[in-house]
Amino acid sequence: MSSPAPLIFVVAGESSGDNLGGRLLGALKRLTGGRVRFAGIGGPAMTAQGLASLFPMRELALIGLAEILPHLPRLIRRLGETVAAVHAARPAVVVTIDSPGFNFRLAKRLRPLGIPVVHYVAPQLWAWKAERGHRLKHLIDHMLVLLPFEPAFFAPFGVPCTFVGHSILESGADRGDAARFRAHHRLESAQPLIVLMPGSRAGEVRRLLPVFGAALAALAPRFPGLAAAIPTVEASADIVRDLVRPWPFAAIPVADTAEKFDAFAAATAALTKSGTSTLELALAGVPMAVAYRVSALSAFLIRRWLTVERVAMVNLLVEREVVPELLQDRCTPDAIAAALAPLIADAGARELQRAGLAQAIAKLGGREPPPSERAARAVLDFLEEKATG
Repeated sequence: MSSPAPLIFVVAGESSGDNLGGRLLGALKRLTGGRVRFAGIGGPAMTAQGLASLFPMRELALIGLAEILPHLPRLIRRLGETVAAVHAARPAVVVTIDSPGFNFRLAKRLRPLGIPVVHYVAPQLWAWKAERGHRLKHLIDHMLVLLPFEPAFFAPFGVPCTFVGHSILESGADRGDAARFRAHHRLESAQPLIVLMPGSRAGEVRRLLPVFGAALAALAPRFPGLAAAIPTVEASADIVRDLVRPWPFAAIPVADTAEKFDAFAAATAALTKSGTSTLELALAGVPMAVAYRVSALSAFLIRRWLTVERVAMVNLLVEREVVPELLQDRCTPDAIAAALAPLIADAGARELQRAGLAQAIAKLGGREPPPSERAARAVLDFLEEKATG
């Protein structure tokens, strides 16, 4: 590494990206002996590693066309501010993490500056819009991918990829303490506990959590003592507390990551949106149902482009339906309750699903070296290659 320490500009746009970024920055510091500097946009995990975020990351945490449109002027302004910050800092590399709606626009704006861009987490073009793969080689210089089949998918588009494995493997999601959670919240050992994960974005929480709550309310008479644990992030914690206040059963908002993993260990089952949360729960061995709903406009567009039969990551990895998917019109309290009931009532059904979840986790790459270290090494190798020519 040359002196002075290289500046790496890192951009994350939501909670899962911040977690990835936090581990990446930590691994970069370890591999360089601390001889690295950071700038960019991130949340608490990246801030803990020394990043001073250009502006609050929560301003980028939007999803779906209908959700983005009202905030478009602010997003355009923040995009311009980010480009200006990169231009002023002249980093050795910009690492964009997930959030393709913002980050690929940023990459396009950075192209004339000649600053290389490494993108971490491939867009799911294998699920929809596969033809857009050709555009990526004009936006980014290298891509760090989480899934084993992605390098082969992107190779025909001329996008250099490194499979680094999924950092969920180093999250600690499988090391929670069930007894501690139940004791702290005064839950009996046989009391059914459902983890609800409606997402980290405010729009998702407002759209999904009332449906999740109604499903559990329908189940509560059948399962006495039914309780829910709802992991939250700072941007949506107040919304969660307001929504669960009138629920007719115990609802426990959980803000701390360690306590979230304790809730996983204590859980009978889970109800989650699609996305990384399914892998967290799978690693912890929590049987689950997946439910998701977007705006009517977003749903119309997605239906036109979707090219896969399943959307839950655990189902995609094993190429069969391990967990039930209740999407859009099927994301109703009655349908969700029907999917959850066997997982609450039947230990055999839970064990059968756990076997499938273990198969999915086995596809994500080994734990040694950790995925974040492999990602950090790929970034440093990229910088060395650029420096030598």
